[in-house]
Amino acid sequence: MRWDNLTDGTEERTGALFGAGSVVTRTFDAPEFRGITFHEVRARSALNRVPGASRMPFEWTVNPYRGCSHACVYCFARKTHGYLDLDTGIGFDSQIVVKTNAPELLRKELGAPRWSGAHIAMGTNVDCYQRAEGRYRLMPGIIEALRDRANPFSILTKGTLILRDLPLLRQAAEVTDIGVSVSVGFTDTALWRTVEPGTPSPASRLNAVRTLTDAGIECGVLMAPVIPFLGDAPEQLRATVRAVAESGATSVTPLVLHLRPGAREWFTAWLGSHHPHLVERYERMYAGGSYAPTWYQRQITRQVHELAAEFGIGPSRRGASRRALVPERPAGAAPAGPTQLTLL
Repeated sequence: MRWDNLTDGTEERTGALFGAGSVVTRTFDAPEFRGITFHEVRARSALNRVPGASRMPFEWTVNPYRGCSHACVYCFARKTHGYLDLDTGIGFDSQIVVKTNAPELLRKELGAPRWSGAHIAMGTNVDCYQRAEGRYRLMPGIIEALRDRANPFSILTKGTLILRDLPLLRQAAEVTDIGVSVSVGFTDTALWRTVEPGTPSPASRLNAVRTLTDAGIECGVLMAPVIPFLGDAPEQLRATVRAVAESGATSVTPLVLHLRPGAREWFTAWLGSHHPHLVERYERMYAGGSYAPTWYQRQITRQVHELAAEFGIGPSRRGASRRALVPERPAGAAPAGPTQLTLL
């Protein structure tokens, strides 16, 4: 899955993934899009199958975008840009692939005789409510297609733009099983500004949770990532869980930072620049691979669940509003090749 003849300065690009002549590059002279390049593509498929080795509680995803202007320094999906010969650092943050035909493709695929009506998860690779969605408006058509086929789905997002589509979500909830989760790993504003510079603030995201729940859409919070040595102090965990509880979230599920290849290099460079005294501690903590030690993950989970009980919310259970969530660790190593990456 690579783009053939991908060179700077061309208006049309060819690619095995999207078909010859199907990729057009655009920039927009607007403050919110300054420094961002959009590659508009006519995708060949909207539905992506999750690798069989994954323990995700769903088999299919829809990803209308590749790359993400949220610019989270830890984003595990950075590696996917490498499949397109695009940079996994700044390029991932600023070179956004837009599948402009995703809604119409999805409607066609949902109507195919072979489609079984399986649950579809969105936002588990890159955020479908990132900044680009404000211009391209792909999600309304996607939700409408799912609603019209009464196909169950879930959305995981850091984007408050999801509130724009609240009427559609309510309509879909009347005919099928839907779930919404918002990702808020911490409420520390200084940490947020440096590790998630392109996202709405944690407070804004929690306000979105309140709006969704008040409108009758159950909304859980994925408390992710819990960042070792920067966001895991007891007082930080307490403040975050308290804020989640006050938002009316139906559940809170902690997820400790994991550093896959692609994300690991970018995060380590950021860490060396902003917190050089922590580099060696991270090298020791993640010496075994992409994941923090099991004992640490369990410790964080226990602390968060105890705080959740104290503040009157429970841990996530496998249900409609939590289908975008995942188990603590995968069953095995991530498969090689250009497949749909999973949240873990």
